[in-house]
Amino acid sequence: MASQDWFEKDFYAILGVPADADDAQIKKTYRKLARQWHPDSKPGNTAAERKFKEIGEAYAVLSDPEQRRQYDAIRSMSRGGARFTAGGPGGGTAGFEDVFSNLFGGGGGNVRFSTGGGGQANFEDILSMFGQGGAYAPGAGAGYGPGFGSPGRGADLQAQTSLSFRDAVEGTTATFSVQGRPVTTRIPAGVKDGQRIRLRGKGAPGPGGDGDLILTVHVEPHPVFGREGNDLTIELPVTFAEAALGATVPVPTLDGATVKVRLAPGTPGGRVLRVKGRGVRGKNAPGDLLVKVNIVVPQRLSDAARAAVETLRAEEDGADPRADLFAKARS
Repeated sequence: MASQDWFEKDFYAILGVPADADDAQIKKTYRKLARQWHPDSKPGNTAAERKFKEIGEAYAVLSDPEQRRQYDAIRSMSRGGARFTAGGPGGGTAGFEDVFSNLFGGGGGNVRFSTGGGGQANFEDILSMFGQGGAYAPGAGAGYGPGFGSPGRGADLQAQTSLSFRDAVEGTTATFSVQGRPVTTRIPAGVKDGQRIRLRGKGAPGPGGDGDLILTVHVEPHPVFGREGNDLTIELPVTFAEAALGATVPVPTLDGATVKVRLAPGTPGGRVLRVKGRGVRGKNAPGDLLVKVNIVVPQRLSDAARAAVETLRAEEDGADPRADLFAKARS
């Protein structure tokens, strides 16, 4: 992302969160907006694509503690009408060393920062002092330009992308923006929420070789399926009769197919049935589909059904299903 954007764009306003929002609020709001403006849900809508990119850019900065700290400092400088002057002893200006230390973790040398008149600082000029060519992104295992880290090697850059649950499980090709340029890469099957992928040579260019791009993947939740490692999970509603008498019932799978599972007579609610090989494709073997039985209690009963249930209750008279529970609780 071009550093000048950090002066011009209000990422808090883009996400619609206050400046003191915590990480959980920022993440929750981002996921809601990402689902709302995802291009897949609005095909052909260029405005939605732009909005989705803006949301992603804002989240990429505000979700990273270091980038957010730097952004807040830069925005504070911008609001103050900041300017920079060459300073020295007796220069009479407010020390830039503190600002420099906050932003880059180093001393300020003989540069001084002043908030008095003179207009706004050009952040591109500031960064050019450090070999960044007017753009900055935090590195991960590489230097920030000449004189920082590996000599002459381009900086490692950070980027984020959001995937649907299905795309994360099955793998997909993602395109996203890094400092104003599009980057397209293949996302492997089975990527997890929050997982980082290192893309070699996709970072900032440098005379000693290009840096890497560290891509953080965010996975949107699915309304039906969950995930535990390489296993997929699903809750299966069954009737009381199916659970009590036994039945063979269909179960949907993530790929759109259907499998059948056998309920043994007397299957209790909460029991987990395992369907082999219907989970996430792993390096060796795929995971499984874990089917959790959820017995649905009817909300309304016909006269005949009520009579049948009352007959069942009479048959069970004297049996206490909680006796074992209380015995263990007293032990």
